[in-house]
Amino acid sequence: MGRAVMVGRGPTGAGVLVLSILIILTTEGCRAQKGDGCGPSVLGPSSGTLSSLGYPGTYPNNTVCEWEISVPRGGRIHFRFAELDIEDSDCQVNYLRLYNGIGPQRSEIVKYCGLGLKVTELIESTGNQVTVQFMSGTHHSGRGFYLSYSTTEHADLITCLDKGTDFPEAEFSKYCPAGCLTSTEEISGTIPNGYRESSPLCVAAVHAGVVSNAVGGRISVVSSKGIPHYEATLANNVTSTGGTLSNSLFTFKTNGCYGTLGLESGVVADTQLSASSVWEWNNIIGQQSVWAPSGARLKKAGPPWAPSQSDQQQWLQVDLKREKRVTGITTTGSTLREYQYYVSAYRVLYSNDGQQWYIYREANSTQDKVFQGNINYLYEVRNNFIPPIEARFVRINPTLWHQRIALKLELLGCQIPAGEWRTEARPRMLPPTRLSPPPAGTKRPPHLGQSTHTPDIRNTTMPPHTGKDVALAAVLVPVLVMVLTALIVIVVCAWHWRNKKKSSEGTYDLPHWDRTDWWKSMKQLLPSKMVETEDSVRYSSSEVGRLTGRGAVPRLHAEPAEYAQPLVSGVTTLGARSTFKPDEGPDPGYSDPDLYDAPISPDVYHAYAEPLPASGSEYATPIVVDMGCHPSGGSSLNQGSTVCSFMGAGPTSLLTRTDSSHSGRSAYDTPKNTTGQVTPTEDLTYQVPQSNTQKPAGQS
Repeated sequence: MGRAVMVGRGPTGAGVLVLSILIILTTEGCRAQKGDGCGPSVLGPSSGTLSSLGYPGTYPNNTVCEWEISVPRGGRIHFRFAELDIEDSDCQVNYLRLYNGIGPQRSEIVKYCGLGLKVTELIESTGNQVTVQFMSGTHHSGRGFYLSYSTTEHADLITCLDKGTDFPEAEFSKYCPAGCLTSTEEISGTIPNGYRESSPLCVAAVHAGVVSNAVGGRISVVSSKGIPHYEATLANNVTSTGGTLSNSLFTFKTNGCYGTLGLESGVVADTQLSASSVWEWNNIIGQQSVWAPSGARLKKAGPPWAPSQSDQQQWLQVDLKREKRVTGITTTGSTLREYQYYVSAYRVLYSNDGQQWYIYREANSTQDKVFQGNINYLYEVRNNFIPPIEARFVRINPTLWHQRIALKLELLGCQIPAGEWRTEARPRMLPPTRLSPPPAGTKRPPHLGQSTHTPDIRNTTMPPHTGKDVALAAVLVPVLVMVLTALIVIVVCAWHWRNKKKSSEGTYDLPHWDRTDWWKSMKQLLPSKMVETEDSVRYSSSEVGRLTGRGAVPRLHAEPAEYAQPLVSGVTTLGARSTFKPDEGPDPGYSDPDLYDAPISPDVYHAYAEPLPASGSEYATPIVVDMGCHPSGGSSLNQGSTVCSFMGAGPTSLLTRTDSSHSGRSAYDTPKNTTGQVTPTEDLTYQVPQSNTQKPAGQS
């Protein structure tokens, strides 16, 4: 419903943008203030307090401040002035003005100026939105203004300066606005003994734990005869002073749920107290001192609980054995003069199962509540939970301390009546903390380090910044969703592209540069051995597809050797001029299809035959593999049969083959004898292309 937003206190450009978006989006129940003349103010969900800068001192010259206040639709707002002291007679330079509405369409309700002006009536709006404007020019006196507001349903609204003496009734009920700790008025006394009648009612109610400073609320007051002495205590960030005898006092009616829960009395056993770690050490006379959780009982003599090391990961836990309503906590320090240790600020966590922990927050707040702790090692400090905690386990997590962490405490509350609805909220679950095991005990107390800063306990407070987290979430969540979506799209596209690239790559494709005419001409200039190395047998994807239709072709595996491997089996001896390494014999049962039974166009580069280089050796590089020694009948070449054997130890004869599609032109060469004549033979052993001017033997 309600949200409080502050603008104009120096946020960055991004912060202003976020807050502006939030103000636009939260048209219901939003409040904002802007300008350089705004004093301490609290704008709660249904009530609040406004003041000029410097109040109760003189406000500065030439300043301006505007508060924009909205309550839920259908509601209206009314204002009550505690003080109005503005120097000006004609309200032209220094004035306070109230408008119906927010923005350019607003209309004026009333305009005030003057020193010591008394405004006793309630000023009421016609709608659920109001703008309060304070302007100051050059002046010499004037305290400014101090006012409270609430929704019109609280007709008995009072200001933060109204005292017990202002109401003569023995019993009465009033509504206190949020933000009364902005008042500088002092109170005297404590609960349950009572407060002097001169104390401001609403400030005393916050001290007593009856209402929350952040929200405000209704109080029921009872007046009675005064007492001889009023005790000075610190509670709920309010310090009360001691006082002497007065004619009357007042106290507050409560629901009675403020009794102790058994730590001091011993109802809570030692086994129900646990801690993150324990401080153990030996004193100067050799006796061991253990500051265990069992010592963390209010008013118990002896050392308190202290952890082995002081950091913000330490905690003290109380197990109440069953779910109870916890309305407050009272703490002290070590209570030992020689060890003046105490906790000056802490957080409260609670759980019903000891596993899932929640950090306490005030109503309508998005910030974890940090409680004011002790200001010395001896005196007690009380804090109340509004709304109360309903849980079995309660943990105290120190955040600030003096010299080292040391704590004694008592929980306040009562049993939860059967069948009653739960009243506490579940603000935020705390993730499990990993705490290092306590170190071994030391022989003497460690050297005392510097104290942490003790929080300021003046009766002032700042407006809750509850809108920033919501605004940041409203902006960051869509941005994060867009970023994650873009990353997912990029990853999917990259994966798809990579798979497509892999699928399109042929395992046996020839490189593009190897297929160009330039590379063909360059091979003629390379040494024959390099050409042989480069021209290893490779098949393109298209050629492999064409060959697979004729039968499975065994893959050749070439390894470097001094001699070229013969491509026809059955050769045991070679001629003196042979350049081939003797074959070791064919594998049994091996057969190979004739890969050269198709006509070859002379103008197409083919991977199976290379022309003889100009300066190369006499014999061409063997190309055809005929390991199976089978006839080539049925092929397209004009060769009837093939015999796979060398004749004797002399030169080997090759049978000529001609291309049926190119008559008058021999496609293959045959070996020659020592006299240079072609020796035809039936054993077709090697076939290589020859030049167009040479004719094979036996062809006319």
